[in-house]
Amino acid sequence: MKNLNMKPFLSLLAGFSVIVLFLAALVQGFDLRNFLDVIRLIPIVVTADGIAYLVFTTWLWRWNCLKGWLIPFPDLNGTWQGHIQTNWKDDEGKTPGLIPTILTIKQSFGRMSCVMRTGEMESHSYLEGFCIDKDAQVRRLCYSYTSKPKSSLRERSTPHDGTILFNIIGAPVHKLKGEYWTQRWTTGMVTLTFRTKELLDEMPGDFSTHPVTGVGS
Repeated sequence: MKNLNMKPFLSLLAGFSVIVLFLAALVQGFDLRNFLDVIRLIPIVVTADGIAYLVFTTWLWRWNCLKGWLIPFPDLNGTWQGHIQTNWKDDEGKTPGLIPTILTIKQSFGRMSCVMRTGEMESHSYLEGFCIDKDAQVRRLCYSYTSKPKSSLRERSTPHDGTILFNIIGAPVHKLKGEYWTQRWTTGMVTLTFRTKELLDEMPGDFSTHPVTGVGS
């Protein structure tokens, strides 16, 4: 239950359960002073709690009014656009300019997947998580990924794993800014801003080309 602030959640759940208990007793004509009548109502309360939790984890967790005090993490669903500045150097020892990139985030209450794309590669996350500590003023998204460059570039750029750590900026969130490092001993900075709720599956046509290969989408 790391996705919830437990104290307010349990208070809400207890309050909801009591309301359901009283309403069920009223409808069924049961006497709450009778222990056996209370026992008979427990299945109804449990079922109502289960339905409420399902509705909450499917839809309600996205409500902005619940952020912070009940839901500690932001809703990052959608496509983010920006650039990568890598420390990778070519055969002449030169570092390329800013690399246009998009990051699509598919997020539910309990799961997340992150896909980053450039004109040269596509990477998919396999381990994701938030690091949220309000007292320490920390809001971060971290994930590990596998990157697969296009097959025509494999001689220069091999498949590899890496990790990226984003600072989550703004309330509501408007920017992701962070650093990545890979098993190829390369690092870099990534800066992204929100583009659309749609999960784009290729580089947009209005992006500039990759500074090394001149490849766009």
